[in-house]
Amino acid sequence: MQKVLPLIVSLFCCVFFYVVIWNRIQGTWTGSKELYNVVLKSAFIWRDRHETTEHVTPATRTHTLSLSSRNTIKSAVKEHVLDSLHHVKSHQVAPLGNQNLTDSVTILPVLYRKDFEKLPEWDFEDIYMRNNEERHPVCSKFLQKSEDEEFQAAIVPDIQLWLHRGHLSIREWNRLSHFNNPFGFMEYKYNDVKSAVDLIPKPKSTQLLPVPERAHDGCIRCAVVGTGGILSGSRKGKEIDSHHYVFRMNGAITKGFEEDVGNKTSVYVHTSYALVQSVYNLNPYGFRGAPNDEGIKYVLIPEGLRDFEWVQGLFQKNIVKKGDFKGIWPLRFYGRQIDKEKFYVLHPDFLRYIRNRFLRSNNLNEEYWHIYRPTNGAFTLFLALHTCDIVNVYGFITADYHKYFNYYFDQGVKTSVVFFINHDYNLEIQTWKKLHDSGIIHLYQRKEDLKET
Repeated sequence: MQKVLPLIVSLFCCVFFYVVIWNRIQGTWTGSKELYNVVLKSAFIWRDRHETTEHVTPATRTHTLSLSSRNTIKSAVKEHVLDSLHHVKSHQVAPLGNQNLTDSVTILPVLYRKDFEKLPEWDFEDIYMRNNEERHPVCSKFLQKSEDEEFQAAIVPDIQLWLHRGHLSIREWNRLSHFNNPFGFMEYKYNDVKSAVDLIPKPKSTQLLPVPERAHDGCIRCAVVGTGGILSGSRKGKEIDSHHYVFRMNGAITKGFEEDVGNKTSVYVHTSYALVQSVYNLNPYGFRGAPNDEGIKYVLIPEGLRDFEWVQGLFQKNIVKKGDFKGIWPLRFYGRQIDKEKFYVLHPDFLRYIRNRFLRSNNLNEEYWHIYRPTNGAFTLFLALHTCDIVNVYGFITADYHKYFNYYFDQGVKTSVVFFINHDYNLEIQTWKKLHDSGIIHLYQRKEDLKET
């Protein structure tokens, strides 16, 4: 008993001093929210934001491309969530060799989507990784020279497009872990994502597509082709293929539909889920996997952890060892071979930038905020806008979508377009029309084009 009593007294003293010293700062009681903000803004997260393979500079907060009056979404942080954050022991990680850090860095506790009633908006919500290897095109029709003031206010020409090896320092992880997928890494564990990202080589050039030799005016002309039924019977195939480059996504069936949609694919944009589901669902139409045109570039949208598990399996030429695609061999979906140098993964900052500045939906104010994201087609279109000088868009949803099949490859009975809750199709309809009317893109609208002919 004599040995136990001093131990009890010592423990009591430790607890007492912890409560008094830790919680009482400058004579005032500090709640968990204040403590979290102190951690969030401390130097171990934000000191020297240039410790990446690209030059990183904070973006100036500018206006979004608004299509209707929307209230700015304010932070909705539950106090009990913040309490739980500060009672979890932080995991200390040794500094990475290529970061030249002098101290260890702390991984922030995991944030969970269920603990936010609507989109949480942080002070750094509209700050993005930037790239100092920005394009300097000579094309007189360069889209980013648009006279549309709203578009110019929203566009970030040097936004970082690609996620690759060297990007996930602990500081960058801490920043991106505040955003739900595909806009960040909320709910994920650092090692689960980093092990995949470290396999992705840094592109030899930040420019996805070079200026073709035959482009005497220096302009890159691109077609972005969706799968909308508006293309059925359009006879736009030759026009589409006449572009320097053609972007396609998801179930990009061309065989048997060449007259309407062409057969050239230069860039194929997809998620692992979209590719797998397209192969299974569209097998009767002859879709066996991703297009494999000579010189094709593959672009993956990392919408969830399964995409990083997919990348590991793909680059290591193994079957996926865990998760949604456990037991699947990704390589077979790309013709059993792939050039890592031609496989790109979009950076979460680029995806969040598109959502925040161009496709900010009112759905973000609802309890299902975390499942909303722009469509794969939307991300593809904006990727083209950041890659090409002249962009013509085909097969995207228009206001008269009800007149057409859901997909151009639908046969027989007319199918209806289903507006899934994870996308805001009405917002995309308005956005494509606005970009078209502003001269930023040319959107194929069947009624208009038929009048022209």
